[in-house]
Amino acid sequence: MPEKPVPAVLSIAGSDSGGGAGIQADLKAFARCGVHGMTAITALTAQNTVGVEAVETVSPAMIVAQVRVVAEDIGVDAVKIGMLGSAATVAAVVEALGHVAGAPVVLDPVMVSESGARLLDDDARDALVAQLLPLVTIATPNIPEARVLAGLGDDAPQDLLARSVQRLGPDAVVVTGGHSEALVDLFYDGEESVEIPGERFPGQSAHGSGCTHSAAIAAFLARGAEPLQAAAAARRLASLAVGAGLDGIGKGHGPVDVFDLAARAGADAEPVAEPRGPARLVSRFRS
Repeated sequence: MPEKPVPAVLSIAGSDSGGGAGIQADLKAFARCGVHGMTAITALTAQNTVGVEAVETVSPAMIVAQVRVVAEDIGVDAVKIGMLGSAATVAAVVEALGHVAGAPVVLDPVMVSESGARLLDDDARDALVAQLLPLVTIATPNIPEARVLAGLGDDAPQDLLARSVQRLGPDAVVVTGGHSEALVDLFYDGEESVEIPGERFPGQSAHGSGCTHSAAIAAFLARGAEPLQAAAAARRLASLAVGAGLDGIGKGHGPVDVFDLAARAGADAEPVAEPRGPARLVSRFRS
């Protein structure tokens, strides 16, 4: 089998029907980072920019099967894990990771959607801490998520949160700072604590920023970056995506944009490809 032309990165996460977060955001981030994206869907959500209307989980056996078949055929150079939802899904993902042994794993412990919907129940939180965190290369909780994982109160500082979550098992933790005034991500790997500064942008188009950040970390790890280097590069990409966020897509929180599509869609933008002749019907399927 010939060597892959680019690394292949697997997202194990939920699907966002509005296209802003979850699997959809991860695939965009993977493409932007120059890796081939693959997916194992854990849940289907009926959601838009305003909120999550319904969630339907995928069976544990199907989650494992999705991971197994891509690992057997394509190979997995890194894994990003997002929405899990239930303890049964956590257990399935732990089993599935046995098919990608050796690949770095990035966990974004998604607990609440941008619109406020709860996406992780209490039993799943306990299973995540006990079973999944010890298998993780980098965990990327935001400040509220880190407080829940660490079992600490609202007054716990970011550095204590990073140390407390890292002691639960991951090799390194990035406590993202989007919920703080300082907008600083804090990287901690058990030895080194490093602040990664960010930027604040006007508008509300940050839907999918956490997914984009963690997916980019996984992509950069697959491309050979060290954990701190990957975290810093991913923070920069996520910041740019928020800055280019698509205000006006929907009535709520617009999606981030890793490709700056609005700038590319200007009147002087060149089309991707020019048609070379009139359309011609090749065949018609009949029932």
